[in-house]
Amino acid sequence: TVSKGDFIEDISSKVDGYIYREPLGVIAGGGPFNFPAMIPLWMFPVAIALGNTFILKPSEKCPATATKLVEIFKEGGIPDGVLNVVQGDKDAMQALIKAPEVKAVSFVGSTPSANAVYNLATANHKRVQALGGAKNYNVVMPDAEPKQTHGAIIGSTYGCAGERCMASSVLVLVGKAEQILYDVVEAAKNIRMGDGLDPSTQMGPLVTAGHKAKVEGYIEKGILEGANLLLDGRNVSFKGKKGGFYIGPTIFDNVTSDMTIAQEEIFGPVLCVMRAENLNEAINIANKSKFGNGSSIFTESG
Repeated sequence: TVSKGDFIEDISSKVDGYIYREPLGVIAGGGPFNFPAMIPLWMFPVAIALGNTFILKPSEKCPATATKLVEIFKEGGIPDGVLNVVQGDKDAMQALIKAPEVKAVSFVGSTPSANAVYNLATANHKRVQALGGAKNYNVVMPDAEPKQTHGAIIGSTYGCAGERCMASSVLVLVGKAEQILYDVVEAAKNIRMGDGLDPSTQMGPLVTAGHKAKVEGYIEKGILEGANLLLDGRNVSFKGKKGGFYIGPTIFDNVTSDMTIAQEEIFGPVLCVMRAENLNEAINIANKSKFGNGSSIFTESG
């Protein structure tokens, strides 16, 4: 397979320029637990369409989805050896990166893991794209429409129990936007928690006991560093609960930029609320974060 290249006529006397794009060969991809089908589907269809073979190493926290994906593509007629799955933890990912047959690596995961993949891949002279963590800011102006605003914030913050890189992390209230906070807190209290397989559930458990403990650790840090805990999701209870790694919606107010919960990705159902006098100050607050991904401004004056 050769994809379209470029042609430059007469780049010099009696010389034309041609650029040919050829497959690299074997591509490896590492996917996260939170979107175990969607993110690999960003990776391997493109790689295969351009003439490469692909080895997928899914998160060890969610291994079965990748196997099912390969089964589906096999049923669709993909040849043997073109799409492959290797199960395992970081050692498996490192082995793939170091393998001389692997020419490029794609990865989505936490920032420490993404940095490790990037450094190892570049040290082994591999092409690499590595997506890490995020801290996403929602700026609410005083003229924001309340119902739409708090609905969007609730959906962004607590969808997937906050375990997604585009989850709302920080709410910056500008000026007299206090009513929005009240609406968000009341809506968060009424989120229906339960088994993730129950269609009526609005928010399910976290992925593992270890991750639950990590998020609880961030909540404790927020308290110790002086943030005001408006809604505590620890020890949450609801009808029909039988164990599970549950943390309910959690909201901190009076968060400042120097606090750990403002600086680090929590990856759980925790919203940090900050204050700003005007839009410029709100933008400066967001720009202090070392992370990227997304920001939103809620206003009717845009």
